Amino acid sequence: MILVGWLTGMLFPCPYLEKPVELTEERADHIAERHPDLLPLHLEKVGETLQSPDQVRRSVRFSNARLFSRWIANSGKYIVVVVMSEPHHHDRHWIITAYQSRRLSEGVVEWSRA
Repeated sequence: MILVGWLTGMLFPCPYLEKPVELTEERADHIAERHPDLLPLHLEKVGETLQSPDQVRRSVRFSNARLFSRWIANSGKYIVVVVMSEPHHHDRHWIITAYQSRRLSEGVVEWSRA
């Protein structure tokens, strides 16, 4: 299911990065197509995960990517939002994908809620 035009790009606040994180229409369509259990119905959970993550991991595959995760008790799953940052210009951050997962396995823990 492609949702072309369903949004023209959104910015989510991200206190951890101290900058907003962009979700482009193209990336939103990608997520909706590959992870229809998340978008478009649970778009607010993407924002909540960036606003108040339980954990942030540094990707082992991409040095300029972080995985923000948040446990959603009523679903019994984590929401994981993968954010890329410009390697030489840390003012731009954007979501490359987001998904739900029963466990966290990828990445090195960079920060965790106490």
